[in-house]
Amino acid sequence: MTTHHEILEAALARITAGYVFPERTAAIDTALRSRLAEGAYQGLDERELCELVTDDLQQACPDKHLRLLWGEEPQPMDEEPENVARARFARHAREHNYGIRRVEQLDGNIGYLDLRLIAPAELGGPAIAAAMQLVATTDALVIDLRQCRGGSPEGVQLWCSYFFGDDEVHLNDIYDRGTDSTRQYWTLGHLAAPRYPDRPVAVLTSDVTFSGGEELAYNLKVLGRATLVGGTTRGGAHPTARIQISPHVTVTVPTARAINPVTGTNWEGVGVEPDLAVPADDALEAALEHLRTAVGRR
Repeated sequence: MTTHHEILEAALARITAGYVFPERTAAIDTALRSRLAEGAYQGLDERELCELVTDDLQQACPDKHLRLLWGEEPQPMDEEPENVARARFARHAREHNYGIRRVEQLDGNIGYLDLRLIAPAELGGPAIAAAMQLVATTDALVIDLRQCRGGSPEGVQLWCSYFFGDDEVHLNDIYDRGTDSTRQYWTLGHLAAPRYPDRPVAVLTSDVTFSGGEELAYNLKVLGRATLVGGTTRGGAHPTARIQISPHVTVTVPTARAINPVTGTNWEGVGVEPDLAVPADDALEAALEHLRTAVGRR
């Protein structure tokens, strides 16, 4: 059985080697070692250890992607081959309909998309195109991200591309520590369904909305393409690696960070604030009222 000391050592080694802000790793190392030395982790089972270490990590460095996760089913310690990992994720995306839970035409010819996952473009492209085809003739659109917990930057790029008229809109940049390089994300030139560039869009958010879901909301907000309605999102802007450090424990290490070309920053730790703040349960009704008013003014 892996000891608490071994779990902490393995987690700190991975954080030190990979965290996107290397200048912060010394403070993280000092904080966790101090907690270990004072006996804070004695007598805990692995699940409790993960919860307390995560709290301590985020006290030392408030990054919501920096965590220890406990899993009931033991996992192999050997690094999973990339093709196996891709196949497993592809199966997960397919079983969840590439993140698209519902597509509807609501009263007043307003389209509605309920997205729970932002699937990678190479997997979700046909499903995304099908959804956009179904709402292509609506007068306005609601994108419901209240239960969207993340996804792929390339998937966000594809979704965003449908809401602009061409391929000349700079959406986001991501800096990667491992390669010391920055990748730019622009709207795409070719899409498999009609664009939706000129009609009102409302995006629903909540304190569950996270990571890739937040990027979709943030991009559309700062580019003036959508009105955000609901609650402030959770605040996770860093692409993250998941590394198994014991059969039941995974450390998640942010290895990259988003840099928005308009704001020069991102939503890490603060979340994405709505334009129209209402309780998340009331967001759809508020968005529909806003959109009906907007459509009436056109």
